[in-house]
Amino acid sequence: MIPRYSRPQMAAIWAEENKFRIWLEIELLACEALAQLGWIPQHIPQLLRQTLQVRPERIAELERILRHDVLAFLGSLTEQLGPEGAYLHFGLTSSDVVDTALAVQLRQAGQLLLEGLERLEAVLLRRAQEFRHTLCVGRTHGVHAEPMSFGLKFLSWREECRRNRQRLSHALEEVSYGKLSGTIGIYTQLPPEVEAYVCERLQLRPEVIATQVIPRDRHAQFVLTLGLIAAMCERIALEVRHLHRTEVREAEEHFATGQRGSSAMPHKRNPIHAERICGLARLVRSYGSVALENIPLWHERDISHSSTERVILPDATILTDYLLHLTTELVETLRVYPEHMARNLELTHGLVYSQSVLLELVRRGMHREDAYRAVQRAAMQSWESGEDFRTTLWQQPEIRERFGSEAELQELFSAERLLRNVDLLFARCGAA
Repeated sequence: MIPRYSRPQMAAIWAEENKFRIWLEIELLACEALAQLGWIPQHIPQLLRQTLQVRPERIAELERILRHDVLAFLGSLTEQLGPEGAYLHFGLTSSDVVDTALAVQLRQAGQLLLEGLERLEAVLLRRAQEFRHTLCVGRTHGVHAEPMSFGLKFLSWREECRRNRQRLSHALEEVSYGKLSGTIGIYTQLPPEVEAYVCERLQLRPEVIATQVIPRDRHAQFVLTLGLIAAMCERIALEVRHLHRTEVREAEEHFATGQRGSSAMPHKRNPIHAERICGLARLVRSYGSVALENIPLWHERDISHSSTERVILPDATILTDYLLHLTTELVETLRVYPEHMARNLELTHGLVYSQSVLLELVRRGMHREDAYRAVQRAAMQSWESGEDFRTTLWQQPEIRERFGSEAELQELFSAERLLRNVDLLFARCGAA
């Protein structure tokens, strides 16, 4: 039985309660910094930490009246306090809390995605090694090109996965910035020491220069990186969809016992997970466009970015997490048919060795253009008639005179000869 996707951690990151807890921690840390600077009484931070609780239902009630989420949050806190509530949110603006908390949430989500990439990378490497010496035909433009190792498909995907893990790590660094620099970002009411204290304890860096918000190019880079990860998943799934086709059937998506592929045709075994991956990847990539549009804001800030981020950031991270799960499952359970690969290698009657013949003729002194014309003439005859390519080649006088015997020509029709550098490619990728 294929395990169903279940990742409550990612959904919990974007739950309102988690967001409010981070908001509360930012407010409490700011009070601690203010007390250390002597701006508020020393006992206030501990009193607040012992007293305050996050109450999502009450926040929702207040927001329906106030139409402002941060004020509703603060209202739910101050009603739990007496006069000491005056020290909450001292010198802060809403974006100080919201943007800093968002950085924490993105880092939390990013860590889960890094774990997902590591799992996919490990599965891809294992399957690459499994099929390192399995022969299949390589295709360009969907047409047979030359023989290759089936394991190289997985190895190529594994390298892309590794690059995406590096990209995401960098994007996480770029988005792990907080700000408590006030309404226009120049510390008019609070000293930079408060921001430094809060960010250090949240494992963030202070934004080098902010407006009322953290610049959105950071968030755009993060979302665009998720788009690259989604595109990688689609690249893998699209290949599986082609290989799954009845006419090809070199590999097949796992079909579970009891599963059904069609309400009308009992024989159907459709690549539904691969198709789902391709569809959802488009959605993740589309969020990159929105994230780019969020970069230009009016003056020191407007909120045209805010509404879209409430959709695209949770959606993009949750969808990417799901895509990584689906893709890992797809690769791990993929059924592979080497015997069908061997059959397909012979479909073109040896045409996949045309380059080998061309270059051997050049090595034997034939002008490249003359060699190309002779080999292509034989290839076209084989395409049209279905004759074996070796036969149509030997029928060309200019080719025949370059070989001592037909057996010499036959030696060029060896897939193993073309795969002599496969182990080198694996070693280059650290998979020797």
